[in-house]
Amino acid sequence: MEYGRLEKPESAAATRSLTVDDYNYNNRAPNRFKLNFILFLATTLLVASAVSAALVFFSRNRVDDSGAGAGGRVHAHRPSQAISRACGRTRYQSLCFNSLLNFPGGAAASDKDLVHISVNVTLQKFGQALYSVSEISNLNMDPHVRSAYEDCLELLDDSVSLLARSLSSVGGGGGGGSPQDVLTWLSASLTNQDTCTEGFDQVNGYVKNQLSNRLKDLSELVSNCLAIYAAAAGDKDFAGVPIQNRRRRLLSSDGKGKAEQNFNRHQFPTWLNRRERMLLDAPVSAIKADVIVSKDGNGTVKTIAEAIKKAPQYSSRRFIIYVKAGKYEESILKVGRKKTNVMFIGDGKGKTVITGGKSIQDNITTFRTATFAATGAGFIARDMTFENYAGPGRHQAVALRVGADHAVIYRCNVIGYQDTLYAHSQRQFYRECDIYGTVDFMFGNAAAVFQNCTIHARKPMPYQKNTITAQNRKDPNQNTGMSIHACRIVAESDLQITKSAYPTFLGRPWKLFSRVVYMQSYIGDHVHPRGWLEWNATFALDSLYYGEYMNYGPGGAIGQRVKWPGYRVITSPEEAGKFTVAQFIYGSSWLPSTGVAFLAGLST
Repeated sequence: MEYGRLEKPESAAATRSLTVDDYNYNNRAPNRFKLNFILFLATTLLVASAVSAALVFFSRNRVDDSGAGAGGRVHAHRPSQAISRACGRTRYQSLCFNSLLNFPGGAAASDKDLVHISVNVTLQKFGQALYSVSEISNLNMDPHVRSAYEDCLELLDDSVSLLARSLSSVGGGGGGGSPQDVLTWLSASLTNQDTCTEGFDQVNGYVKNQLSNRLKDLSELVSNCLAIYAAAAGDKDFAGVPIQNRRRRLLSSDGKGKAEQNFNRHQFPTWLNRRERMLLDAPVSAIKADVIVSKDGNGTVKTIAEAIKKAPQYSSRRFIIYVKAGKYEESILKVGRKKTNVMFIGDGKGKTVITGGKSIQDNITTFRTATFAATGAGFIARDMTFENYAGPGRHQAVALRVGADHAVIYRCNVIGYQDTLYAHSQRQFYRECDIYGTVDFMFGNAAAVFQNCTIHARKPMPYQKNTITAQNRKDPNQNTGMSIHACRIVAESDLQITKSAYPTFLGRPWKLFSRVVYMQSYIGDHVHPRGWLEWNATFALDSLYYGEYMNYGPGGAIGQRVKWPGYRVITSPEEAGKFTVAQFIYGSSWLPSTGVAFLAGLST
């Protein structure tokens, strides 16, 4: 604990949880949950097994025809060349060999089939773990243990869904996922498991021991699966940074595509239809909402929780919830995994305010402290404020947590102190937002781009240091990181007058492969000349990726920056371009379809 501040241990920072809305995880209905989950798991594993069974059948035929080994068979106790190649790319090679060799037909599988098998094995293990963990739901648990336990149930359930989609995509089962989609889903599954186990880091006892046994090897399995898939998908860009196929890129050779040109003329991209452009930029009066929330009773419902309940499950069309001006404080607000394509519209920053004051001091995980959380794919929020008023003295207290793929946060305030914005996982875009905080106040392991945002450092507790980012990329094959592009890094007035006593840093490495870049952004003089802060001595300094490209302002000078092996001053536009919207999170045209104006490449 340096300078008397509350240091956030590597594993404790994201102990997090929210009530699960997809299953009834409580002491009163364990049997009902088990029955429902058995049916779900059986169906999932039946489909998974059918996919791999077909693959193994063809693999066996190919091997038998080749005459490999005695009678054309490969001995199960000796890894094939294909398995040796696949496992040679992984971080946990012994587990890789065992898992692939023990799968029926795995020893005879081709390189291509091993990709399918590795996902299948991982899905089955996660499904079994979810059912196994659910068996102890009726045990007595104190509030912190209960919140960590329910985190694991929610996150395991989410991972089973992500892995099932991945298997369907790699097996040609109609999953519809591109290589970058699958990399995102596998990366999120690993992040979920990391989050689950971290929730128990500050507790001990029977429940923790039980979960440790029931979750054994899950992180390692999904890491291996991610490595095998990344190699097969041809992800050879530096440290896992994805680059879109050049034929699909929006940018021309000089770095200026139509999207950028339109942005510079303050227009939405031309390939958006009229309704989509209107939806994001039109006045509220011009938008027909599905549900209107008003505290005074002049809407469809009085609470946001009621509005979320009305959203359909797995909707393919945009479901719009308009929240009228007012301050809304409700106990649990979450757009769950099944609530897809939900859009929240408010009356403006500071007018429509969703607020709360939960923190880890309430004996819950950081995950559970979120005032508002969204995990349903396609989530959009516009013209609102998300706030956690717990204050610096109550430490970790999340205002907004996002684990939704293809999420957009547009013209919103996110206000808190420590751990304000939790960009947990999957692909996220923040545009024209104001984000306020002190310690690690932008954290998580999403692939997130922040564009034209203003990032406000506030006055922390005595003897604390401010750190803007704490990115927790754990694995070199995860396609995650934070890109802060064309933003403003400023100090609030209370910090500005005392900035010498409270140094501010651009970030510190929460996990081994932490990745953050600041590009073409204004950096104020409250940022320390060293720029970046160690997490703990030399931890991750040679494996992280921290970069700065063409920043400006009094805090943007790079002469006294850290000399870590993993820090770099980016001088190549090509390298910087890998962290732009077009290359880092673009994928399958999801962002243009939202109607939000964005800068696809580097600005001029």
